[in-house]
Amino acid sequence: MADEKKYFREILKECRIGLSKAWAVAYSQEVQRRLLLSDYYRRAATVALYAANNNEVETEVIFADALASGRRVLFPRVIRKYNELSLVLVNDRAELKRGAFNLLEPTGAEIVPVRELGLALICVPGVAFGRAGQRLGRGGGYYDRLLADVTPQAVTAGLAYSFQVLDRLPESPGDRRLNLIVTESALHLAGGSPRPACERTDQGGVPRCW
Repeated sequence: MADEKKYFREILKECRIGLSKAWAVAYSQEVQRRLLLSDYYRRAATVALYAANNNEVETEVIFADALASGRRVLFPRVIRKYNELSLVLVNDRAELKRGAFNLLEPTGAEIVPVRELGLALICVPGVAFGRAGQRLGRGGGYYDRLLADVTPQAVTAGLAYSFQVLDRLPESPGDRRLNLIVTESALHLAGGSPRPACERTDQGGVPRCW
């Protein structure tokens, strides 16, 4: 199992890092746009994001929209002593500084326990994803430990490029599946067929799907 995960991680990570910056930026914007048009985002009072690294899907567009719309925005910070992540309130991008693994981390003091997120949307990075919600992460198990405490009110979403979504992905007992995977071309519900994200008109009319 470990060798199989290592193989998938190396191949998919190499593919992602090899993308041109322009391609990654353009497709990241499409992924974020699709998420913003979804009911999952519209219902969320709190949005947990991450700082992208090595051509991961960016979250800057979601961050800006969430702040402008009055949502509570959280970013993860590594707690080295326990090898865990804490979610910290962020009100401005200037509050993100280089931290563990050279990733941008929040510098604030207000930590929000995962069990107290309420109606939240938790956006998660990954190297690869399965159509049933499986996720292959960066390798440290930090997000799996964080997501173990998520309540049913919160929705977990993997942000990915289409080539990162696979029909089959190895899983370990401690791995946590996600509720949905969002790519530039589709929104995959865990265990189901991909569905386009929908935008409801301001008048409450029939949803427009993309």
